[in-house]
Amino acid sequence: MSQFKKIATGTVGMTLAASMLLSACTSNKSNSPSDKQYDQKGTASGPVTLSMFMVPSAKIEDLSTNGFTKLLEEKLNVKFKFEVTPEAGANDRKQLLLASGDYPAVLFPSTYGSLTPVEQFKYGKQGVLIPLNDLIDKYGDNIKKAMQVRPSLKQEITTPDGKIYALPSVNECFHCMYPEKLWINAEWLKKLNLKMPTTTDELYTVLKAFKTQDPNGNGKQDEVPLSGAGGAGTEMYKYDVTGFLMNAFIYNNNIDYFYMKNGKVGLSAAQPEWRKGLEYMNKLYKEGLIDPASFTQNQDALSQLGNKAGDNILGSVTTLHIGVAVSNKPGQTRHKEYDTVPPITGPDGYKSAGYYDSVGNGQFAITNKATEEQKIAAIKLANYLYSEEGSVGSEYGPEGTWWRKGEQGEVDEKGRPARRFLKPEALGYQTQNVTWGQIGPLFRPRDLRESWAVPQDPKADNGYEHRLYLETKKYEGNEPKENFPLNLFYDDKDSSEIAQLKPQIVNYVRTNMVQFISGSKKLDDAEWNAYIKGFEGLKLNRYLEINQKAYDSTYKK
Repeated sequence: MSQFKKIATGTVGMTLAASMLLSACTSNKSNSPSDKQYDQKGTASGPVTLSMFMVPSAKIEDLSTNGFTKLLEEKLNVKFKFEVTPEAGANDRKQLLLASGDYPAVLFPSTYGSLTPVEQFKYGKQGVLIPLNDLIDKYGDNIKKAMQVRPSLKQEITTPDGKIYALPSVNECFHCMYPEKLWINAEWLKKLNLKMPTTTDELYTVLKAFKTQDPNGNGKQDEVPLSGAGGAGTEMYKYDVTGFLMNAFIYNNNIDYFYMKNGKVGLSAAQPEWRKGLEYMNKLYKEGLIDPASFTQNQDALSQLGNKAGDNILGSVTTLHIGVAVSNKPGQTRHKEYDTVPPITGPDGYKSAGYYDSVGNGQFAITNKATEEQKIAAIKLANYLYSEEGSVGSEYGPEGTWWRKGEQGEVDEKGRPARRFLKPEALGYQTQNVTWGQIGPLFRPRDLRESWAVPQDPKADNGYEHRLYLETKKYEGNEPKENFPLNLFYDDKDSSEIAQLKPQIVNYVRTNMVQFISGSKKLDDAEWNAYIKGFEGLKLNRYLEINQKAYDSTYKK
């Protein structure tokens, strides 16, 4: 997701108006059967009230008066009753609702508060979430079409009992598929007569020059050669320095630390190559080439570093896109100094790129509080949002608001005649009440995302998506041929074990990784062997066995 899209949907916003907070605490009591009747096509004789748990962006003024809300109510013959909660704490609020039994007819969260595979299967088996299979068969033509466009979709959302309990937001965002990027100050490279690094040794040389040769020209040694964000609550696979760097030694996705070989899952963090990667990063750290704050700061702190007033001090940064660290708002120019470093090759000739093509968690589900007419109305809502019209409308409003049809001479990312042109005002830095943004179940395949008109200058104010596409092409094809899926369903017993084992193992890997890099633990044989031995107590073999079983049952049927 690009920076303007992220801001447009307000994923940086963490608070809502007091009225919304109040409504989040008010339980819904309107789920009694209605006297409305449906004809054979499932069309209601009057508006159907849909009570929905929602997690809107703080950039949305008021869902009840929102332009897209009104469009949906008219188009789908519904009336919404929202139970709103802010993004911060949305997951806790969701869990409280489900535990209390006092939840609405529809769960419609954003990525904040979304339904994990474990939750989908758990609450589906309990009867809290109803199966969507029959509703999709009857009313989900767009959903079924999406399953044809993305053949793996049905498999990705079907639980071990053959049921679909939730729908995800499918966002085939090309640049999001390769988030572990390193952005480097290309202006500094030119000034110091350095070439773009291609190996770990060349990157070391560049970072050393950034630290010692005063590339910002202020006569001070104030440059930060490399920084990132790996603090608590950060999505580390998008911003942590270890993601890009470790991929020169062994595959590292910075989420579960898995790799695949011949259909078998293993833990990268327990391999000898992992140790070599840690030794390299420890060298950078000891020489002051990695910002010590990289392992503790969040995205906001990283942004403060990148946007520091006065002389630019940031040499390179690991981030999904440069706008996270250096502002790319209209009129800002510092971000234009940065280009991506393609995947670098390690001392053993290995290189890879973190790759993520997952539909993610569920962002739409119907609960057992829904009446028959509400179930039909709800699935029709999801079906509309899975259409191209619905997905575009949710994010950018109807034609004529933030976009228009493509005109003669305008081409898209593939050089085809552009289907649409995004207006500058859609860059989304302002509070708005036109759209829902990227909330809930949308279907945005690559063909749709890459069908918008692109400008000639990728560093122009309206060229950011195009720029990200071009930069990401440097990473394409460097991912492993086999990747362990990020979202898997487990059976009841295995789900409980995974819920215990995964956080312990991931935390153990992360904690030791930082300790080895910073030098608080030595990378000698004694410390390394003790680290490997520690996996026995964490039941790593059992953890891998459960994941292998889930993988085989899903992908080797």
